Amino acid sequence: MTVKASKSKISTPAEKATTARLFLLSISSGQVLSANPDGSDLKVIVSEGRRLPDGIVVDAEAGHLYWTNMGNPSANDGSIERSDLDGSNITHIVPPGGTFTPKQLQLDEKNRKLYWCDREGMRVMRVNLDGSNIETLIDTSEGDTRPGKDLKKWCVGIVLDVEAGKLYWTQKGPDKGGQGRLFRANLEIPKGQTPANRKDIEILYENLPEPIDLELDLANRMIYWTDRGDPPRGNTVNRASMEPSQGNGKKEPEIIFNHLMEGIGIALDLKGGRMFVTDLGGSVYSANLDGSNKKQLLFVEGNLTGITYAEIPVAT
Repeated sequence: MTVKASKSKISTPAEKATTARLFLLSISSGQVLSANPDGSDLKVIVSEGRRLPDGIVVDAEAGHLYWTNMGNPSANDGSIERSDLDGSNITHIVPPGGTFTPKQLQLDEKNRKLYWCDREGMRVMRVNLDGSNIETLIDTSEGDTRPGKDLKKWCVGIVLDVEAGKLYWTQKGPDKGGQGRLFRANLEIPKGQTPANRKDIEILYENLPEPIDLELDLANRMIYWTDRGDPPRGNTVNRASMEPSQGNGKKEPEIIFNHLMEGIGIALDLKGGRMFVTDLGGSVYSANLDGSNKKQLLFVEGNLTGITYAEIPVAT
């Protein structure tokens, strides 16, 4: 997810100055890490141990990081935490048990809300930035008890198109099972409907190996996602139209990056025309948005999950 610094009222170089950083998560060490976009200056800013962090976003204007902790996937102890950008002042936004197994996380800056997928909880959820009003927007359980056992119902990746009032998410399906799907629905539940019986849900792509995290290029109407299933279609980064039914039939997703060791996190720097990707093998990669100019920025850094790119205002 790309986060831009707030616009200055007075056009001076000092007030416009920003510094770009990557923030990423290690599920193996329970750490929040920060680095320059070229992989240099890697540092640990939060170390919590075995709480299994997975999704991360930055609120640059407020100077906050938010991340999900999956906790024990068989227990109802998932949580969302917040800290300052240097890792200080950690606090719970969603306390343990407020969600089962929270995965990718997204920030709605305009409406000051967090959205995430709850994997074993089989749902899509949101909360106000102060932790109030936890809501379930989509319930895929079909009456199954939580934690859910049917991997086809597991919600994993999420991304928002706030201006259009839409959210997108993945349901990964069984490991390497070719039953992964990518969905879209309105941000708000249609009047008179419930999270479990919504009629506005669209399947955009299906029969995917194992889709994980999502990002959007709204200007070009493209969806990007990681897939950790088997090659040749898995262990990849894919992109496809946000409107697959337009034109001459549904176009197949384009594989633009391969040879990942179980790809998980993805972040787009749209202004810079590049993407950043993590995998469970412990690598961080960068590439152009078409997959060219591939670079390995970090390697053997444990098991990496979520990643985000942020432009942080520089103090003057």
